[in-house]
Amino acid sequence: MTGSIAGPAGVALLASRIRADDKRILAALERRRIPVEHVDTRRLTFSAQAVGAPWRLVLNREISATRARYAAHCLEHAGVLVVNSAAATDVCADKWLTTLALRREGVPTPRTSLALTPEAALRELDSFGYPAVLKPLTSSWGRRVSLLREPDAARAVLEHCAALPSPQAQLIYLQEYVEKPGRDIRVVVIGGRPVAASYRVAVDDWRCNVALGALSLPCPVTPELAKVAMAAAGAVRSDIAGVDVIEDGDGELLVLEVNHNVEFSGMQQAHGDRIDLAEELADHLLTRYGEQP
Repeated sequence: MTGSIAGPAGVALLASRIRADDKRILAALERRRIPVEHVDTRRLTFSAQAVGAPWRLVLNREISATRARYAAHCLEHAGVLVVNSAAATDVCADKWLTTLALRREGVPTPRTSLALTPEAALRELDSFGYPAVLKPLTSSWGRRVSLLREPDAARAVLEHCAALPSPQAQLIYLQEYVEKPGRDIRVVVIGGRPVAASYRVAVDDWRCNVALGALSLPCPVTPELAKVAMAAAGAVRSDIAGVDVIEDGDGELLVLEVNHNVEFSGMQQAHGDRIDLAEELADHLLTRYGEQP
């Protein structure tokens, strides 16, 4: 393994780009006197023959899902404890694999289908019905998520998908459109415990992503919400999870997806001084750090 490694440290934060959340996490770890360094994934290489690494624990905050997955597998091969694990990252980085994991554990989700070609997706929509939501298997921040209201719009979007060069981009993930009260819910689960939740209220968009301008407001963690969020994080075996939940017309909670690389600036701002998510995360890592031999 090679990279920009200044010296041995107990914990590494893996990220090609340091975001505001990462700065908070680094500061929280340093306050606990845990030796920590930032490692840029763009400078790392790994040897299949290598055993051991300069760190006991790695917090994987890499923004690229592909680099995050391969780095996690390589580090675990070298004997490093990675949070989140390679297995959890593999599942959460793929919306279909996440859906399968949730369904296996009985976690409520919207009706969902996977078509292996755009042509098959168009035929599936005849029985699936409109409106429907089309999502890429790997994406964040609501990018390339389309609301298909009728067949002509579906054909146009699917023709675009068929022209994309990536074979994975031509796999079509279809999800039932659920009428919601103009918002969804993000729950942060750390170590199996829901530590905070926020409403993400849409502004001039049907999507509720903070990256698209949605407002983040405090949401109480009710027993029902806690149960669903914990079940979802457990289904994907994720130490740290951002569970996205919607309320249907009857008030039932349905899980949309589970994020392995949780962004929480909006939620932190919504809660103010009432909770410090970086501190909660650092406390969990300190526990995991202490478990390492």
